[in-house]
Amino acid sequence: MRAVYATDLSDAIEAAMSSRICLECLERYGITEVHLVTVTSPNVTTGMPGSDFGKRAREGLDRQRELLETEGFDVETHVVRGTPHRRINGLAEQVNADLIIVGSRGKSPLRERFIGGTARNVARTAVRPLLVQRIVESDEDGHEVANEHLFQRVLYATDFSENAERAFEQFRNLKRATQEATLVHVTPPERRSEPEVVEDAEERLAELADRLEGMGIETRTMVRAGEASEEILAAEAEVDPTSILMGSRGRSRLRRLLLGSTSERVTARANSNVLLVPPVAVR
Repeated sequence: MRAVYATDLSDAIEAAMSSRICLECLERYGITEVHLVTVTSPNVTTGMPGSDFGKRAREGLDRQRELLETEGFDVETHVVRGTPHRRINGLAEQVNADLIIVGSRGKSPLRERFIGGTARNVARTAVRPLLVQRIVESDEDGHEVANEHLFQRVLYATDFSENAERAFEQFRNLKRATQEATLVHVTPPERRSEPEVVEDAEERLAELADRLEGMGIETRTMVRAGEASEEILAAEAEVDPTSILMGSRGRSRLRRLLLGSTSERVTARANSNVLLVPPVAVR
C-alpha cells in the first residue's frame, strides 16, 4: 500500500516523521511506499536572486526522506508548483494512493482547534482516505504528535449511510494497529419520529461490534442523542481515542467533493487524529 505524505518542511511535520511509533502505526496499517510531496507557490520564479526555494525544498525533502527510509519505507519525493490541495490530491490519484496524510496544528483564542487551510481543502476535495494528523506545540520540544499511537484506540462515528459503511471497511487495514474501538451513533432528539431516524441503532452497532471482536479488537458501542458533531466530540472526550474514523459524506459537482458539515466540524475541533473516508467519486 502507498501513501502520499504532504509536508511543508516545517519542524512540526518533521516531528511527526521522527516518531518511530507513528511510523510503526503506518506500517501496521499496511503502508510500505510513501510519496513525500511539498508544494511551492506558482509565483516562485527560479533563476531570480534569492529564489533558491527549490533547492532548499529538495534538501528538506531529502532529510525527511532519510527519516522514512530508516524505518523501512520506500520513498519517492516530489516538489511541485500550484495550489496545495489540488496538487496533493492530484498526486494521490496519479500514484493510486491508499492514504493521504496531512499534518494539522494550531489553536484559536477561543480554545478550539482549527485545521489549516490546506488540510481543510484537501479534506473537502479528497477522493482517497485522508489522515489528518494532529500536531501540537510543546514548550519543551517545539512540536509533538498529539497521539503517536495513531490507530490504537479508534472512535468510529456512523449514521449507517453508505459512506459510513465505506469508512467501516477501513478496519480491514486497521486491525493490526487497533486494540480498542468505540462505535457511536447520534440520534437527533427532535427528529426521533422522522423516517430517516435509525430505530434499531443499538442492534446495528452490536452487529458491527461482533465483526470487530472477530478481528481481535475490543469494542464498545454507544447511542447518543443531540447534535451530531457535538455528541461525537463529547464521545471523544469520554473515551479518549487516538483517532476518529468517519465518512466525509458529500455531493460531487464538477468533480469536487464537499466535506459534510458534521465531519468538517469534528475534524476542525477534535483533539485526536481524524481518518476521513470520502464517498466513491462520481466522474
